[in-house]
Amino acid sequence: MGFYYGAILPAGRPLPAAPPRLSPAGSLRFLDRPCGRLGGGAFASPPLSYTRRCLTAIANAGDKRSEGEISGDSPLFLNSDDDEKQAIVVARKMEERCFAGTPYIPVYVMLPLDVINDHGKLANPEILIEQLRALKSIKVDGVMVDCWWGIVEDSAPRVYNWDGYRHLFQIVRQLKLKLQVVMSFHECGGNVGDDVWIPLPHWVIEIGNSNPDIYFTDRAGRRNTECLSWGIDRKRVLRGRTAVEVYFDYMRSFRVEFDEFFEDGTISEIQIGLGPCGELRYPSYPAKHGWKYPGIGEFQCYDAYLLQSLEEAAKARGHPLLGKVPQNSGSYNSQPHETGFFRDGGDYDNSYGRFFLGWYSKVLVEHGDLVVSLAKLAFEGSCIAVKISGVHWWYKTASHAAELTAGFYNPCNRDGYAPIASMLKKHGATLNFTCVELRTLDQHVDFPEAMADPEGLVWQVLNAAWDVSVPMASENALPCYDRDDYNKILDNAKPLSDPDGRHLSTFTYLRLNPVLMYAHNFKEFGRFVQRMHGEWVPLAG
Repeated sequence: MGFYYGAILPAGRPLPAAPPRLSPAGSLRFLDRPCGRLGGGAFASPPLSYTRRCLTAIANAGDKRSEGEISGDSPLFLNSDDDEKQAIVVARKMEERCFAGTPYIPVYVMLPLDVINDHGKLANPEILIEQLRALKSIKVDGVMVDCWWGIVEDSAPRVYNWDGYRHLFQIVRQLKLKLQVVMSFHECGGNVGDDVWIPLPHWVIEIGNSNPDIYFTDRAGRRNTECLSWGIDRKRVLRGRTAVEVYFDYMRSFRVEFDEFFEDGTISEIQIGLGPCGELRYPSYPAKHGWKYPGIGEFQCYDAYLLQSLEEAAKARGHPLLGKVPQNSGSYNSQPHETGFFRDGGDYDNSYGRFFLGWYSKVLVEHGDLVVSLAKLAFEGSCIAVKISGVHWWYKTASHAAELTAGFYNPCNRDGYAPIASMLKKHGATLNFTCVELRTLDQHVDFPEAMADPEGLVWQVLNAAWDVSVPMASENALPCYDRDDYNKILDNAKPLSDPDGRHLSTFTYLRLNPVLMYAHNFKEFGRFVQRMHGEWVPLAG
């Protein structure tokens, strides 16, 4: 599974009226900012305004000693002239919550991208076994692994090599861990965090050499080989099969091959890859084509099949002239105000823009609907999940331009995630969302021009899912090793402000690597796992 590119960069996304909506943070929201990381180096002091806000919150908090929450020597009791260093300690103390007795949320850990090598064999099994034993020792529930299409069905259509995965699954079962398995129908490589290269199957690439319209295409005609265009979902261009038939055959082969692991409960969930990086989105911000954060990205519907679909939709609407892609939407690295389409009052909100964006997002939802329906058939009775990317940059603008090019029709006057949640509800699938560890203030410090709001986006998507009773899972977008990031994840996983006590169904940590296994980092991660499980841990130390 490719690493999510957008949220990896030091930066990433309103809510229609519907009671009751959640708040993205409590009354001390400004204290969510991780102490010691407010610019200027790893241990830089916060700006004076931040310190003053901390002290104001302290004054408003009142004397809690009688409630047994704060000891007599607590740093909450500071004089207004105490230095900023003490305010850092205050903020750290105040944002830590006790999660003892809260719901148990299973924690999984993603395995390395190349845990199965190019030859379909398990790489470095001795090292992996020791790492898995260590994870088991801190009560991690299981691991997530990508089943790469480009490895398993590489040589020829319907010829599958599952040997390396069987070896891996046997080890996981022996250690009494669970498995989340990703059906990875995308290439690995080219995104931040991708340190391996796994292309699509060679026989698919051969077809693409003669028919490049099987790939998503941008306005300049550049093909994106990360995954197949949704325009061929029902086109028999893959040696007599449609794209969805290829996906179904692959999933059905997996289900038959690993029947025993389903039956004994070792495989707890199947995540269905639906686009680049395994996410349900268009590949609108590809680094290989020059995109850099926080560019708005480009529409990816210039292959012959999607252009035909757009033209047919316009004719069905009775207005053939609408069947064209916007010409004033800028380029990969444009900002919304620089374009006629995405600027405030731009074409995105006129009749043509609404038609085009409605079609563009409908293709995304229909692709997910079709493939997930086949996944439910192939994996009958199993838990199914779909991953949605956290496109949080330009979230504080009216158009939400980066979300629009990615296929999420989510301008300020429309909830673009409700249709996706409704589709998943129909299939009883889980929505897996990224970037739960990101803080909006961090984005404004590093890239103020990006108008990013990951916290607002996370809460919008949580509400969209929970409003229709869709299970919500999540994972971090950036590598996490410190308590501040874990605290943010916990606050999103078990929101204090939710009157119904709703919480994430699972959390998957990205990812198993040597840095995580350092003694201090591993101890901190173990503490996080305990709190996700609802166990008591000391708040200090």
